[in-house]
Amino acid sequence: MTTAIQPQPGILDIALYQGGTAKIAGRDDAIKLSSNENPFGAGDLARQAYMRAGHELHRYPTTDHAALRAAIASRFGLDAGRIICGAGSDEVITFLCQAYAGPGDEVVYSQHGFLMYRISALAAGATPVVAPERDRTTDIDAILAACTDRTRLVFIANPNNPTGTMVPVSELERLADNLPAQALLVLDGAYAEYAEGYDGGAALADQRQNVVMTRTFSKLFGLGGLRVGWGYGPQHVIDVLSRVRGPFNLSTTQQDVAEAALSDDAHIARSLAENARMRAWLAERLNAIGVATDPSHANFVLARFRDAAQAEACNAALLADGLIVRKVDSYGLPECLRITIGDEAACRRVLYTITQFMERQA
Repeated sequence: MTTAIQPQPGILDIALYQGGTAKIAGRDDAIKLSSNENPFGAGDLARQAYMRAGHELHRYPTTDHAALRAAIASRFGLDAGRIICGAGSDEVITFLCQAYAGPGDEVVYSQHGFLMYRISALAAGATPVVAPERDRTTDIDAILAACTDRTRLVFIANPNNPTGTMVPVSELERLADNLPAQALLVLDGAYAEYAEGYDGGAALADQRQNVVMTRTFSKLFGLGGLRVGWGYGPQHVIDVLSRVRGPFNLSTTQQDVAEAALSDDAHIARSLAENARMRAWLAERLNAIGVATDPSHANFVLARFRDAAQAEACNAALLADGLIVRKVDSYGLPECLRITIGDEAACRRVLYTITQFMERQA
């Protein structure tokens, strides 16, 4: 083996991203609550579009995503010309780091922020900079204090993953208005639809030249397996990102199914209503048995235990009962478990198992 062939600086510092566990050895009845997926799956309109797409598998997809961008623009009241589509919002985050950050530059994100911010920054050769949070919530003053003349990108997930907490739009405005002149603020809105009355940062991206919003079809719309996301921002940014985007980065199937999902109002309404109902129910009951949760604005709750050992033991109890949740020690929260809001039956099973566990701990 030769040591002369080496990757770019930063690549070997990347810890491989680990998705939520999907299976339990020896069981075929496990309930997966580890990846924040919609428990109702994709809607009927999306499924029908997926079946139709099978007739065009031999055709290359369009390169401009025009129909999908128009549908996104119509649904959210945006300018279609300022939308870029990617293979999940992860790819749009990669585009941003590739286009705006490199060796000698810094990328700032909050303490318990999404792991892809660090990964994409390192892949571009930039230096990740972590700003501390306050009570598991993004601290705008800490973000601003972390910025320097080398800062090129600032990532804020709002609501945040894995905490579920969020900051008000007024604080995001203050952040955008006080960033260094060379820095872009990226508002990751993967869970924005679950936060009542919040536009994910769309208005800020409309009003300012230094704000970009990213969104996904993986959560509310139930298309995690297809990998479709998008970004919205100033024209000068979208023009740059379009130069690094591969021409065929989204298949015809991805585009057609995502477009159909946007118009399935019944599925969207049901998914939002059930998530809000069961999220409030589960959080209230976890708090009542001594498992603290912060108010969540997403499709999961972050359950806090006494310490890392207790969280590990509870995770083992859940696995023994066929329930897969997400350990979040890689996010700096070893004393916590992130629990996706499943359907009512799944939420009741989770509560029963954790209740039994806490009673044994007493």
